[in-house]
Amino acid sequence: MTIPSQILRPRQAINKAFLKVKPTRIEIDKFKENLKKLHATTDPDKDEEHNKNLIRDFLNNTYYAQDYSINTKERIDLVIHTENNSNSDAGVIFEIKAPSETRDMLTKDNINVKAFHQLVLYYLRERRDKNIKIKNLIISNNYEWFIFDSNVFEKKFADNKKLVKQFNDFERDALSIKTTDAFYKEIATVFTKSAEQDIRYTYFDIRDYQDSKDEKEIISLFKLLSPQHLLKLPFEN
Repeated sequence: MTIPSQILRPRQAINKAFLKVKPTRIEIDKFKENLKKLHATTDPDKDEEHNKNLIRDFLNNTYYAQDYSINTKERIDLVIHTENNSNSDAGVIFEIKAPSETRDMLTKDNINVKAFHQLVLYYLRERRDKNIKIKNLIISNNYEWFIFDSNVFEKKFADNKKLVKQFNDFERDALSIKTTDAFYKEIATVFTKSAEQDIRYTYFDIRDYQDSKDEKEIISLFKLLSPQHLLKLPFEN
């Protein structure tokens, strides 16, 4: 399958110096085991709440449990905090959709859908509250993952004065539209449409890795979801 040029594979998204860092066999075997468990336990017939807990468990069991808190935050489905407590800043924001919820979920041909609009709203709220520590934003239905660098959201949305004014007016109830659904349809859709051709992101589907014998690709995926990449932490080269 040919992937459009603005979509990166995991290996393309990772810092080249970090690519050279060799994980241990124990780390990779643990990752493969947990990835298989995520795939096996994801249930297309279950709701978003059930499936997002599987993502949280996968990330905690593989990387994050000891040093970083992963939990909900207000209306945000999941957040990886920058410390091991839920009072610390959000470093990664997730919007999770159930596998059966196709209408609101992104595809590689169309990102201008509700799941993306929700991330726009959440990012603008975090920036309004002076959070400058968000590094990545992720949309997933457990199988497919779309990962956006926060620099994209900063440039395309937080730096857009017209959008920020409409957002602020919406938040202080100064517009005729009152619901978040109306914000998505009347505001976020318009600004996403004007920016979407320039938005790059990383994409993968965990189903492509279940029987993979390509160790380099598996290691790339392991590194992509690590704190070093998602939270942009320093690493030993």
